[in-house]
Amino acid sequence: MDASVRIHRDLGPGLFESVYEALLAKQLAQRGLGVEQQRVLGFTYDGVHFERAFIADLIVDERVIVEVKSLEKLAPVHQKQLYTYLRLTNLHVGLLLNFGAVRMKEGIRRVVNDLPLSVSPRLRVNQ
Repeated sequence: MDASVRIHRDLGPGLFESVYEALLAKQLAQRGLGVEQQRVLGFTYDGVHFERAFIADLIVDERVIVEVKSLEKLAPVHQKQLYTYLRLTNLHVGLLLNFGAVRMKEGIRRVVNDLPLSVSPRLRVNQ
């Protein structure tokens, strides 16, 4: 999260999502994290397989999905979108980062999807 705050502080709002995504991926990789951009993901529902169902902006260390936005204001559907991504990938933690916010602190949403109790309580923020 602090990498997103730094990028936003240095550049401000108003750029394309792809700019913030690329810079964030670079910052995270420099910190030694595994980062994959624009990963195409699929799922199977009712016997029908969808190979290209959605694209995750960033997947960090195969554990966290990061959805990057550059909007004046997030809508409730953006958080629901990330919940759907987490459910379909069986991941538990997501970050919704809106670089379009006036202050980045207002643009960060942490989304947690049914974390098992064995996971650190610091991650289980939505219980």
